[in-house]
Amino acid sequence: MFSTTTFTKDGRALLIREAEGKDAGVLLKYLDRISRETDYLTFGPEEFSLTENEEFKFLERHQTRDNCIYLLATIDEAIVGNLIFTAGSRPRIRHVGELSTSVLKEYWNIGIASALFDSFLKWVKGGNIIRKINLRVRTDNQRAIELYKRKGFVVEGVQRKELYIDCNYYDNLWMGLEI
Repeated sequence: MFSTTTFTKDGRALLIREAEGKDAGVLLKYLDRISRETDYLTFGPEEFSLTENEEFKFLERHQTRDNCIYLLATIDEAIVGNLIFTAGSRPRIRHVGELSTSVLKEYWNIGIASALFDSFLKWVKGGNIIRKINLRVRTDNQRAIELYKRKGFVVEGVQRKELYIDCNYYDNLWMGLEI
């Protein structure tokens, strides 16, 4: 089970650990909260429809696969961020997957997303499976784009009108990192 402790820019202890099935209920509450704080996600309030039992099974399945990981960032045992990476199950695509991440708004700008990425990349490099990481990010999410570039991701393409939010269309960048 992957776990590491680091510190935020403001000096708080930040535990980054692999999610477990028992986290399902509190994780669903986190996802509901994060969906209300930002429009940069692919889901909005009340659009994340997994039940606690379904989330439990999802987390348990992720733990059994050697090319997938679900990380939680916690401060004082409260979830403040997450990072999920899901790779393919078939041999031809087992080495590549898609990543997504989020951080509660009150914890922005103190290094949590960066710490999640560093922990994830440590996990990736500790294995011998993942060779390509993909992610999507809204073209107007400049802070996230800059973080991804600092971590080595490059822009590989644009998806036009990928998201429809409040009567507006938004484009996404496809970004990738080769290991």
